Amino acid sequence: MRVYAFSGNVDFCHAAAVNPSLFPPESVVGFAGPTPAGLEPAAAQTAPAYPYNEGDANEFPLVNPQPHGSSTGFTFDIGKYWGNLSPWYSLHSADYGLPDADPLIPEGCEITQLHLLYRHGARYPTSDAAPPTFAHKIANATETGFELGAELLTPFGRSQNFLLGVAYRQLYGHLLNNFTEAGTIPVFRTESQDRMVKTAQNFAAGFFGVPEFLDQVNLEILVENATVNNSGASYDMCPNANITSRGSIGSTVAAQFANNAFNATIARLQSQISGINFTSTDAIAMLQLCSYETIALGYSAFCDLFSQEDFLNYEYYYDLTFYYNNGPGSPVAAAQGKGYLDEFIARFTGEYPQANSALNETFDNTSTYFPLNQSIYADATHEVVVLDTLTAFNLTALFQGPPLSVTGNRGQNSFLASRLVPFATHFTTQVLSCPVYQPTKQIRFIINDAVIPINNYPGCPENLNGLCSFENVVSVLQSRSSEIDFNYDCFANYTAAPGMDYNGRAPNS
Repeated sequence: MRVYAFSGNVDFCHAAAVNPSLFPPESVVGFAGPTPAGLEPAAAQTAPAYPYNEGDANEFPLVNPQPHGSSTGFTFDIGKYWGNLSPWYSLHSADYGLPDADPLIPEGCEITQLHLLYRHGARYPTSDAAPPTFAHKIANATETGFELGAELLTPFGRSQNFLLGVAYRQLYGHLLNNFTEAGTIPVFRTESQDRMVKTAQNFAAGFFGVPEFLDQVNLEILVENATVNNSGASYDMCPNANITSRGSIGSTVAAQFANNAFNATIARLQSQISGINFTSTDAIAMLQLCSYETIALGYSAFCDLFSQEDFLNYEYYYDLTFYYNNGPGSPVAAAQGKGYLDEFIARFTGEYPQANSALNETFDNTSTYFPLNQSIYADATHEVVVLDTLTAFNLTALFQGPPLSVTGNRGQNSFLASRLVPFATHFTTQVLSCPVYQPTKQIRFIINDAVIPINNYPGCPENLNGLCSFENVVSVLQSRSSEIDFNYDCFANYTAAPGMDYNGRAPNS
């Protein structure tokens, strides 16, 4: 039995205050990106059934219907097969080979530091996504309009980040005592796109409360623009990330897979409509509309059009995309994740990082904007950067097995996009003091509530709780960083191919 007693104030009291001159708000920073709003949701009128909250707070108030062709009593949670458009859900350590581990602090240990890297919540489609293009195609034939906005967080997305903040205050709030004792307040970071700012604000509101968060955290908004370094938007600094034969081979492979995967579905849908010729791109667009309309409007009639097999293929479409664009099958993933890797190492070691990645050295060399002694860190970013970072950390348990088959034969690889890059995904690092271990300072990594084994790290033996010596892990991460050649991987002229595990590195680098 565990009995814990913590001393200290119930409320987070502080002697410092927010400094708007050093940490300007969104209206001053600018670079908010596209911000068109969409049609307001009306699920109380449009949904076929009321979304009763049966205990899964991540889904309420969304309505996920059963796939086309399913029988009575059949249950298939389509929301877990939407790749990066899935709402996040708890993973289990057993999924990665640690059946006895969980996110609670292991017996005999005490947490001393928390590092959180998390993605924004559910949003409208990006401006260049397939649904707007498909909407124009439909509009030309039917004169109907497009109801979704672009880029911004949806109401459900705001709630995801708020609830994440509430959860982390419940789990780790006592670490705020360190700020109270030092007379300081935390610096949390995000990017300048509107959804990113709102993500960090909603997380802070859940963590600190409303309106307390307004004066209990300095929110650092880093400009997201192709002319400015930013570890949270590293793709802007890596030209090879958007070249078909290098950083975007996953997008190409996924499109080729879709060309064959949805033929039967396209034929079925085509038989029920005239005046429009459907393609595999349209099938993906309609599946995305199922995802986007559900998370934006609460319900989507597009979901009913697709079978369980369609949703499985939809998931694999995203698996291919992310495995080969931002996972170990990508030649530029580790380079894009190197910025956050180096920032983690800097916070571990107390030494400012070097500017050999996409991180912004202007902000990463001063205690004002990049403090090295916080007990809690919380950085908001995009899903691709989270996955790039996991690849840079060389967490191979997340990608266990042979490279993903480009033909759709999953095989034994453990990678699933909906597990690692869903809306509000979060990567947690716990630094622990464990007198029952030698050395006593330990560390471990957690993805969406699943503890990830790191026995692939030299010097890290298998551990039931996923722990390893802090100093050893830092040394392994430093070696990993030194082997990632950001300039070569992001700027050199080379060719990469799907079906390979590059460990996130360019071939011949």
